Amino acid sequence: MNTVINRRSFLGTSTLLGAGLAAGSLFAVNLQADTKKLKVGLIGCGGRGNDALKNFLEACKILGIQAELVATGDAFKAAAEATGKSQGLAAERCFGGYDAYQKVVASDCDFVLMATPPAFRPVHLAAAIEAGKHCFIEKPVAVDPVGARAIIATGEKAKAKGLAIVAGTQRRHTAEYLRNKALIDAGAIGQIKGGVVQWNGTIPWIAVRRDGESDASYMTRNWLSFTELSGDHIVEQHVHNLDVAVWFLGRLPVSAEGFGGRARRETGNQFDFFSIDYDFGDGVHIHSQCRQISGTHGAVGELFTGTEGVCYGGGKITGKEVKVAEIKMDSGNAYVQEHVDLIRSALAGKPLNEAKTVAESTLVAIMGRISAYTGGLVRMGDLLQNDKAALYNFACTPAALDFEKGPIKLPAEVPAIPGNDAKPHVRG
Repeated sequence: MNTVINRRSFLGTSTLLGAGLAAGSLFAVNLQADTKKLKVGLIGCGGRGNDALKNFLEACKILGIQAELVATGDAFKAAAEATGKSQGLAAERCFGGYDAYQKVVASDCDFVLMATPPAFRPVHLAAAIEAGKHCFIEKPVAVDPVGARAIIATGEKAKAKGLAIVAGTQRRHTAEYLRNKALIDAGAIGQIKGGVVQWNGTIPWIAVRRDGESDASYMTRNWLSFTELSGDHIVEQHVHNLDVAVWFLGRLPVSAEGFGGRARRETGNQFDFFSIDYDFGDGVHIHSQCRQISGTHGAVGELFTGTEGVCYGGGKITGKEVKVAEIKMDSGNAYVQEHVDLIRSALAGKPLNEAKTVAESTLVAIMGRISAYTGGLVRMGDLLQNDKAALYNFACTPAALDFEKGPIKLPAEVPAIPGNDAKPHVRG
């Protein structure tokens, strides 16, 4: 390897206050010239949200710039206040309720971090971009085709405004994956002819309903168990591996056909396992499998077989000897690196925009779920382009705005029955 590409030069700037800022980017007006301080707001103050905030603050340290938390928002005000208190934020800057995101984006923050349940992300991203904020949005970014396409549309608005959007598909910010992608593009394994992507593990957590708790509160606290809020685990978790398949192949699948079922889950309406065949055209098929059942074999990763070799995701790669540039990262933690890349791109006036890629990968996961729930063959074109297709306008309910408007009705805590359910949602 003859060339070293440092992540800093890779994004087109060598200093924090380079030519992009000097030219007066949209971001520059929010900087305090004497302190070089970034202001950040957080929407969604659960475990992932608090970790995202820590990652953002660490990224700022790496870049040699100060950061200040100026607003928090969560459906549950106590969660917003707990995060704020940990950072010395005044209680009046901590907002609760399903409209709390509106107050966060109306604050003086420059960046917004979004780690609410996936169903809320299309609405929250649209509000943040409208308010002129650079955004970090966790994956997945939607639970249905309507939401995924809304993310793509918001991404186009962000481009027009010069705003950055980086998603939580952190493998795209990992040196090993970036290197293997470069090797594949250089022909190391020839043409990819097939592969397997997996996330087989256990249920991360469940929340038991409290006595007298409202449907909205219970569903939100136990969001991981409800398809309407999480998308099911093929979308919420396995999207990482599906994203790698789309990224490495460089195109979306044509169709998906698969199955799944429920054997052990105790709450919600999701499946325990999925097995999906993704047809990428030209005879290329990727087998997707994901499972959340305790006591079973765990396997997380990707395998791609090419005409000249094999690639194990971000690991071992065998095949033709090719040369690619080395990629050096600022952090060994990809969760931090994605924030470094977000901040640097905004400062340089060359904003990254991952809205389309993460929305498309989310849509790939959604089409697999719909196929398993219904037992049908699902075509990508019917979700993305064909507005006459029955699935094009499919949206899960209750939806994000329903929580803002008032009481919602809890969906039945039973799974779909393939072949019996005419519609791609859970019964009830």
